[in-house]
Amino acid sequence: MQSKHLVVFTGAGISTSCGIPDFRGPKGIWTLQRQGKALPEASLPFHRATPSITHMALVELEIAGILKFLISQNVDGLHLRSGISREIFAELHGNSFMEQCPSCGAEYMRDFEIETIGLKETARRCSKAGCGSKLRDTVLDWEDALPPKEMDPAEKHCKMADLVLCLGTSLQITPACNLPLKCLKGGGKIVIVNLQKTPKDKKASLVIHGRADKVIAGVMNSLNMRIPPFVRIDLFQVLLSQALSLDKKYVNWTLRIASVHGKQAPLPFVKSVEIAFPESLNMKEAVLDKHPLYLKRRTVRTTKPFDISLKLYFSAGCKCSYTQIKIPVNFEVRIYLFILCFVLGSKAISTDFLKEDEDSIIQNLKYKAIEDPCCGQTAVIERRTVLVPKSDIFVHAIVTNITEYGTSSGALDISSHDNGSLKRRNGLDSGISWKQTKARNHNSRRHRR
Repeated sequence: MQSKHLVVFTGAGISTSCGIPDFRGPKGIWTLQRQGKALPEASLPFHRATPSITHMALVELEIAGILKFLISQNVDGLHLRSGISREIFAELHGNSFMEQCPSCGAEYMRDFEIETIGLKETARRCSKAGCGSKLRDTVLDWEDALPPKEMDPAEKHCKMADLVLCLGTSLQITPACNLPLKCLKGGGKIVIVNLQKTPKDKKASLVIHGRADKVIAGVMNSLNMRIPPFVRIDLFQVLLSQALSLDKKYVNWTLRIASVHGKQAPLPFVKSVEIAFPESLNMKEAVLDKHPLYLKRRTVRTTKPFDISLKLYFSAGCKCSYTQIKIPVNFEVRIYLFILCFVLGSKAISTDFLKEDEDSIIQNLKYKAIEDPCCGQTAVIERRTVLVPKSDIFVHAIVTNITEYGTSSGALDISSHDNGSLKRRNGLDSGISWKQTKARNHNSRRHRR
């Protein structure tokens, strides 16, 4: 690899193999709409799309120090989900799963699709200390200009690049499509990989009319580099709230399974939960199959410590059907902890022997999943006691998808595919859902930023 400053520019074509339709291709959303045909049915929920060979190969190129900067027109969130570093990445048109704080700039990657587009306020607030501002979505609408925060570093790195590799993009939407040309003045080269012709083909040193996944698989083989597996880890929290009855004889408690993004946020990957009490035969089992997922019970205060067994069933798109976890319950210990909180004047305490480094736990969970490719593995990443309201919170991480990629089969010989004639299914903003598409103007000629 001779390039010293490689910049990659991606479009919808790298995500069609993930089950996400494009816009301008033969089966693209806009193409079908113009023909009066029905939109294609999604093969899996939008929020469960898995990164492609191309997405994961770019992660490995970054780790190896070869990829210096990545620019994308897509809003499907797959680049960040794949593990690409935010510091070397510009999302020109936003991210359907990202919220941003307009005050402090904090970003929040969600496991559900944000409800709005057009930089509008959402239902959540910034959780950074001292902030609390209302968050906004990040997906641009037609009249929105490209954000300088994304555009400026993208332009800077394109000017520095000795090679800009364009993958799966029609290179038609201005001003984004002109970014790769910035490298030419400094002597850089452009390589375009796309099934259909683009307006910038004449400016490129090499044009490959092929599928991005096959081309990139061939490149990785030539470089003798692996394509890392994708391990998706999702988070959820279990909240156990309690209150003594007026006569102090009973504990009224509530068990809630919720999103880590807030009690009111959706939990799309959990379909239902079976609750059992293996050590207490007099407690009735329950099935929670409607959101929000919660159970209310009353227990005698003197009840001995017991475990609550949760069997979580997952929605379509997860590669395991369910997993099981146990929640330890000891009401007397919790009462003492609440008293300690009150004495210390604190609203919450985290028990040191249970609270560990979240990043370390998640990384170890990924290593474990790669060594033993089995979904459903879990780990507790945090446990804390809250005084107001009185509750214990258990945050769990769970492996819901593992995808391994091969590079040898179907790899494309790049040298034999210059100036081919196949057409590429392309479009703008890979990953906009049907709901969002209807909310936008379908006339692509208006999309000139």
